[in-house]
Amino acid sequence: MRVLIVGSGAREHALAWKLCRAEGVDELYAAPGNPGMAGVATCVPIPADGTLELAEFATSLHIDVTVVGPELPLVLGIADEFARRGLAIVGPSRAAAELEGSKVFTKEFCGRHGIPTARSRVARSRDEAAAAVREIGLPIVFKADGLAAGKGVLVCHRADEVESAMVRFFEDRAFGAAGERVLVEQGLVGEETSFMVLTDGSTVIPLASARDYKRLEDGDRGPNTGGMGAVSPAPLPAEVAGAILRDIVHPTIAGMAQEGRPYRGVLYAGVMITGDGPQLLEYNCRLGDPETQAVIPRFDGDLLPLLRAAALGELGGMRAAWKREACACVVLAADGYPGSPRRGDQITGLAEALALEGVLVFQAGTALEDGRLVTAGGRVLSVVGRGATVAEAARTAYEGASRVQFAGVQFRRDVGEAIP
Repeated sequence: MRVLIVGSGAREHALAWKLCRAEGVDELYAAPGNPGMAGVATCVPIPADGTLELAEFATSLHIDVTVVGPELPLVLGIADEFARRGLAIVGPSRAAAELEGSKVFTKEFCGRHGIPTARSRVARSRDEAAAAVREIGLPIVFKADGLAAGKGVLVCHRADEVESAMVRFFEDRAFGAAGERVLVEQGLVGEETSFMVLTDGSTVIPLASARDYKRLEDGDRGPNTGGMGAVSPAPLPAEVAGAILRDIVHPTIAGMAQEGRPYRGVLYAGVMITGDGPQLLEYNCRLGDPETQAVIPRFDGDLLPLLRAAALGELGGMRAAWKREACACVVLAADGYPGSPRRGDQITGLAEALALEGVLVFQAGTALEDGRLVTAGGRVLSVVGRGATVAEAARTAYEGASRVQFAGVQFRRDVGEAIP
């Protein structure tokens, strides 16, 4: 069987690491991949958003299953192009991917289908946003409507933070076209969890629980990022998981089908567990990053049959099994991230980290220059530790992270804290 992974981050490296071990996989390709993925897959120099090129490549090689990592290709309609050619692909159609492509669409969809979520207003100007803040009150969250690489969310607890958010959205236009419409949303209080499921449009299979760490600095301080770490499993009582499935996930899958947008692939629900029960924060139309790096190593068995069944609408009767071990992922980011990350710094110590028992390293923002591995993006590496508990896995991850060096490296030091 021939398998193609679309993307070049640590999430895609984790998928490649897992799928290269799958029974029946004869050829594994990654487009465009990264230096780490090149060790387990054939990297193809086609960008992740090169929809037609990817479809032509998959057609010419008779690729059996394509797995899409990042959101942009899905929002651009890669699944539609593959479907037109009769190619199996894990990911929703362009219409279904609007759950991530437009936060305003998702909020209105939740209203139509009774899905619990925070109160909000849509603002297209500073005056409209100010009126929304007065109506909803603090804390308040400003969200760019479109894709903003995980950075288009500003949480405000004070008046000066609201003013700063106003300037970024309506004066600096920091998020470009993605910020032309702004969702001004009630700030929810509670515990946040990442809830991912695999679906074929009707059957839903929950993936292992996870929690990510969005802020740059310890203690959830600093700017929002694409994610600075993750742990799996996350503390999630069975009754809460059941409520998320019953009140959020199942109504979404059913509602999308009713609206003529059947959803296939991975659906990621960012959920806040509040005193009033679980409430939806956001949807992503793909596996989370860095949650995937903590979840995938815990999958027990062959992942490919599940992915293929989701693509073909054949998940009924299947299930996912998980190892009892825990995983913790620590993201090593470049100097300047999440603003303007520095590039070209040599990375050393990977071999020493990988020599440690229980350590995995998945590459993201890396490149090879004159035979040297160097930084080439914001989130550079994901160092994953495995252990009997989250606390043990975190200690292992940090032991691995201590072996890796590059100038200006940034990482949180509290991943997994307060989780047994």
